[in-house]
Amino acid sequence: MELRHLRYFAMVAEERNFSRAAERLHIAQPALSRQIQQLEELLQVELLQRTTRSLELTEAGRFFYGHAVQLLAQSSDIVSMTRRIAKIERKFGIGFVGSTLYGLLPEIVRRFKAEHPDMEVTLHEMTTVEQIQALKDGVIDVGIGRIRREDPNIRRILLREEKLIAGLPMGHPLAFLDRGLHLRELVNETLIVFPKTPRPSFADQVLSGFHDRGLEPAAIIEVRELQVAMGLVAAGMGVTVVPKSVLGLKRADVCYKLLDEVNLVSPIIMSIRAQDHSADIKSFLELTYGLYRSEGIPHTEESLYTQ
Repeated sequence: MELRHLRYFAMVAEERNFSRAAERLHIAQPALSRQIQQLEELLQVELLQRTTRSLELTEAGRFFYGHAVQLLAQSSDIVSMTRRIAKIERKFGIGFVGSTLYGLLPEIVRRFKAEHPDMEVTLHEMTTVEQIQALKDGVIDVGIGRIRREDPNIRRILLREEKLIAGLPMGHPLAFLDRGLHLRELVNETLIVFPKTPRPSFADQVLSGFHDRGLEPAAIIEVRELQVAMGLVAAGMGVTVVPKSVLGLKRADVCYKLLDEVNLVSPIIMSIRAQDHSADIKSFLELTYGLYRSEGIPHTEESLYTQ
């Protein structure tokens, strides 16, 4: 049994369709079918139940798929780490969701580049789900996101729980209140959330904040990104809820108000490959924790060397 058997089977299991799996793998469908048949013969078990209309995993197939995914991720780790140790490549990729750019991430990247002038550091804007796959594929080495996503091959570190604030058009009646706002004061407004897709996303965290308090916004507009949401707020199309770090985005046409709500936060989560204990990763984590300490932001420092 070879790694290609695992890769081919994992793709078929995910797509539940030989044609789509073959297209993603860039091979002919008959060739893919032969490879899966060969795998079943090697294992002497049936992994897939095939009918004219559907393709489902057997119990053995589900077990094999779970372990195949882990082995593929580990093989990717081995290649990436071996190259790094051998100094074949001095690259470090960082995935991030757009809203984290208004916090400490830019300063972390700047300092990391200064400490590693011989390393090519790249930034990739991507969702949390995309970050997880990019880590497995070796495209990035660190992901910075806001969604809690469990994966046995990924180690997650909670950097902070960031408070949320409201963004209002200038001149809005709530902007003149000399106090923080409550979500119930926003329910009759048009609520602008982001991103529209993919979900789950920061938009779902905001909507959950309302639903957990038994509130339902009168109207909701979903947009692609933070900048679009802020532009619509400035145009008087509604209000939005954003991370507190967005205060760094100076706009003369938007008023920010603190939200006086308990447990209304959005986490900032760092994700790395579970088996990546390289010097570069430890350097990045140490730098990150040091900057958080200097800013007086609590963090789970014990996660530095533990999974």
